Amino acid sequence: MIKILHNNSCSKSRGILEYLDENSVPFEIIDIINQPLSEMELRTVLKKLHCPVKDLVRTNEKLYQEQFRDKNLSDDDLIQMLLQNPELIQRPIIIKGSVAMIGRPIENVKFFIEK
Repeated sequence: MIKILHNNSCSKSRGILEYLDENSVPFEIIDIINQPLSEMELRTVLKKLHCPVKDLVRTNEKLYQEQFRDKNLSDDDLIQMLLQNPELIQRPIIIKGSVAMIGRPIENVKFFIEK
């Protein structure tokens, strides 16, 4: 089953759910705002994404710009920042078995799901 790391305030995240629903693709929603990831879960997601933690950070968000932009944060610091501020995690993240992807653009999601 596909898992979606989801933030309901994100239109892209809602769009992926709509696409999956319309195409009868079974999925499980993990609401990263109301059910934040544990450190182990976040590290597991990073391994499945095959990307550095900095690529998971929404650097354009106001919170990041105001509180973290000028800090030289290590990977561990970034992980702690994301755990404490899950709204800064890129979304949606689609997990399919041992691999994951950030769910943008939708064309890539379609290919990922069908493969």
